[in-house]
Amino acid sequence: MHLNALISPILSALALSVSACAPTCEDGVNCAGTQAEPTYLGVETRLLADDLVSFQVAMGGEKDDPEAPDGVARYAECAAAQYALIRGFGFARHVRTNVNYDGGIWRGDAAYTISSALPGGLKTIDAEVIVSDCKENRIPTV
Repeated sequence: MHLNALISPILSALALSVSACAPTCEDGVNCAGTQAEPTYLGVETRLLADDLVSFQVAMGGEKDDPEAPDGVARYAECAAAQYALIRGFGFARHVRTNVNYDGGIWRGDAAYTISSALPGGLKTIDAEVIVSDCKENRIPTV
């Protein structure tokens, strides 16, 4: 038997086995079978007091995406951490985040205090650590 006669059926079988495992592409899922990357639409920063800052963030996404509210909150946290560093502070404390969906856009309204020393409270963040993590996860900051 010739080598070419053996290679052709082997390649055909291999191609069929690989294609059988390939995920289908559907809404919100890319061809690798994972959730589509979020679309970050921007951050507005509002200084409310010397150490209190509001972050208005927007993300594109599907209304029924169960991960979107957490993604919006994370986007605001990344913005707050970068803002703290820009202002010469190393820490922030989460005050509140409100998330809603309107017209195809997820919106977040978050408030953080910023400080040079670790603030009291349970929801504190080390700005350098958070900014580094945000960059690793490709979440934009201000």
